Amino acid sequence: MVDKAQVVLESLNLMGYDALGIGEEDLTFGKEVLLDLSRKAKFPFLCANLFDESTGKRLFQASMIKEVNGLKIGLFSVLGPDLFTLPDDPRKKGLTIRNPNEVISELIKELQPKTDVLVLLSHLGYTKDMELAQSVSGIDIIAGSHTGMNLSYPPVVKNTILLQTGLKGMFAARFDFTLYNNHSTPYNVMTKRSYENNLNLLKNRMNGPQVTEAEKAQFRRSIEDVERKLREMQGKNEFTNTISGLTEATKENPDIAKLVSEYKSKYPEPSAPAPTK
Repeated sequence: MVDKAQVVLESLNLMGYDALGIGEEDLTFGKEVLLDLSRKAKFPFLCANLFDESTGKRLFQASMIKEVNGLKIGLFSVLGPDLFTLPDDPRKKGLTIRNPNEVISELIKELQPKTDVLVLLSHLGYTKDMELAQSVSGIDIIAGSHTGMNLSYPPVVKNTILLQTGLKGMFAARFDFTLYNNHSTPYNVMTKRSYENNLNLLKNRMNGPQVTEAEKAQFRRSIEDVERKLREMQGKNEFTNTISGLTEATKENPDIAKLVSEYKSKYPEPSAPAPTK
């Protein structure tokens, strides 16, 4: 229902969103309803490859640049045309969806010289995100959606970090990115901690009372290998990613709780049918 979409939008406004990338389900009520919602939003709706069929113009802005702590972060978004499985899908009425790969190449060329970090809000699905990271350079982070996978340990494909969390707003993720060098391959801080823990374990084992000289030599080689990997990480971009499930115990914004309560009172859930005898 459109009223439910309005409640979701007001909640996003209260959360202080910076941008929203359009997905196919956002078009459930058609382009006019989505355009009306975008005008009520306190943040931009982004989609670089969604066009109005009648005017040939983009339905929403393609990208934005936001400055955070002195860094210029470029954001852009694309929608996968193959997510509309039926040729006469009513959600596509009055719309043209361009090939996302063509639009992505254009946006990278436009945004990369102006930004320190380039983020794609992707609604292509995990498989397409992976293919994109393997074939296209210049995107630092792909924040993916649609597939709904919890990537607690985000893969790094070439120099691109792939992020994604579960569906239906049931999870929240915090991603921290420390930028030392724009051209270095980023690594997960948890990987570094694992190496450090392994290094301490190997040193303790090597100094054990009953370790033979041959075993000590093997431990030394393992220690040298771990130390080499830790040296390679020095000065490179690093990140952490934490995904948390949103449960009943999660503290909620009272204004959002009020919106939800008012919606439920207006549209109560239907009673379960009485069991048949």
